[in-house]
Amino acid sequence: MPVNPELTGREFAPTAPYLVGREKVREFARAVLATSPLNHDADAARAAGYADVVAPPTFAVVVQEHTLAQLLSEPDAGIDFSRVVHGDQRFSYTRPIVAGDELTARLTVSAVKTLGAHSMVTAVSDITDAEGAHVVTATSTLVVRGDE
Repeated sequence: MPVNPELTGREFAPTAPYLVGREKVREFARAVLATSPLNHDADAARAAGYADVVAPPTFAVVVQEHTLAQLLSEPDAGIDFSRVVHGDQRFSYTRPIVAGDELTARLTVSAVKTLGAHSMVTAVSDITDAEGAHVVTATSTLVVRGDE
């Protein structure tokens, strides 16, 4: 079954708030080999003007993952997760994510393209803080492999 082209423009409900934990930031930083003291040392981060440790730029995928789960579970999407390959990932930040942030994400499907037997789905997750201010936009392109 091909990906439903009517997904284009579909908006999903905001995710439940995600509280960014200091240890989660540190674990993620270790996993991606981020060595900046800002990612590990709260005192260093505060000395640099941040409220707490600063998440590496790719940490936004942790929050975006909840929006992508909404998309993948959409009954009429036509997306078979076993056939999904991550094609592209981009981030556009207003400010860094720091421990203590309470983030909410809202996904919009910006494009569905068919390329032969395959489909490409571009999903844009706007991530805001507890005050509703924009923090980062995470854009993922998922490639859904068709029948060979």
